[in-house]
Amino acid sequence: MAEAFLTSADAPTGVPLKRRLKRAERAHQFKALALILPLLLFLLFTFLGPIAGMLWRSVDDWEVGKVLPQTVAALADWDGKDVPDEKAYAALADDIQAARAAGTVAIASKRLNYALNGFRTILASTARNLKAAPEPGTAKETLGKINPAWGERATWTAIKGASGPMTSFYLLAALDLTRNVDGGIVAAPPDQAIYRDLFARTFTISFGVTVLCLILGFPVAYLLAALPPGRSNLLMIFVLLPFWTSLLVRTCAWIVVLQKEGVVNDSLRWLGIIDEPLRLIYNRFGVYVAMTHVLLPFMILPLYSSMKAISPAYMRAAASLGASPVSAFLRIYLPQTLPGIGAGCLLVFILALGYYITPALVGGAPDQMISYFIALYTTETVNWGLASALGAVLLLATLLLAAVYGKLVSGQQVTGGMKN
Repeated sequence: MAEAFLTSADAPTGVPLKRRLKRAERAHQFKALALILPLLLFLLFTFLGPIAGMLWRSVDDWEVGKVLPQTVAALADWDGKDVPDEKAYAALADDIQAARAAGTVAIASKRLNYALNGFRTILASTARNLKAAPEPGTAKETLGKINPAWGERATWTAIKGASGPMTSFYLLAALDLTRNVDGGIVAAPPDQAIYRDLFARTFTISFGVTVLCLILGFPVAYLLAALPPGRSNLLMIFVLLPFWTSLLVRTCAWIVVLQKEGVVNDSLRWLGIIDEPLRLIYNRFGVYVAMTHVLLPFMILPLYSSMKAISPAYMRAAASLGASPVSAFLRIYLPQTLPGIGAGCLLVFILALGYYITPALVGGAPDQMISYFIALYTTETVNWGLASALGAVLLLATLLLAAVYGKLVSGQQVTGGMKN
């Protein structure tokens, strides 16, 4: 009977009802996709695209291959155990002359100078003094006379290592590693090994700011959750007030407050606590104070959201069963705020990792974080490869933290569900 009814209902169109339902469902899906398509395109071009470009630049190595193509081809089969043969020298001489005519010598010399200090001078002096193509069979001797560095294996190793089109040079440099003349990965020289310390400093400052935000934000969030709605809303305005002020303005305000003739030092001297002004700015203390103030709302809001969902009946039930206020707080209330604590700490820590303006304005030279050097290599020295590699390492660290947080939260939910 049902089949007969469906058949008769579908008879006017001749299309089965099941197929028509699938078509209608697909049409609704396409409409929904069309509605979110602008958002997807916006994320693609403003978020995913720049990140993909940054990751690509951290391994892209096109300069030497484009400027010295014959030399790169001649070194393709070079084993690196000794200086290359006459063919490679002749190819280099031809490439240098072509690059000098095209005005691209500086492009290759800049890239090669990253790999070997002084290479810019080597290549520039050779291009300047190589007036004509060497006679056949004399290229090695001619280049050696112009600059003895062409007779050293390290010089040619640098060219081969930068032959492209992709390289691990920048990523290794971001981790204070490099390759020796034999191609092995070794530690960078002490005068160049600065990035591990920078990452350690960045993580230390971020961790310190996160702890300070948690210590200061937890009582505020608890008060917000415990107060009646009218008072809680009024206090929430003061919590959100920093969002209505420019980050630059807030940071500069701390310079005024903490400087030698600022409000804090003047107040302490007026009270007779100090005789000489304290150094509260352009050091690590100033960085902690300013960054904690800026990031504190990002800790308070997740904590408040978590605490607001906790029923007061739990604490009353614990008290009725004989638990002391401290015991009830530690065993009943605090565990239920852990998701908020985790979310707030993760949010503050990740935001602190990438801070640039605040440490640059209120910190000293030993207080600059990795973002300062990313900006330096991007805008001043124009070493986009190293800037991208540092950003890629920082991105990887952020993703690992997010993954760890996700594991902890999911594990806690499973454990909580089993206990219930």
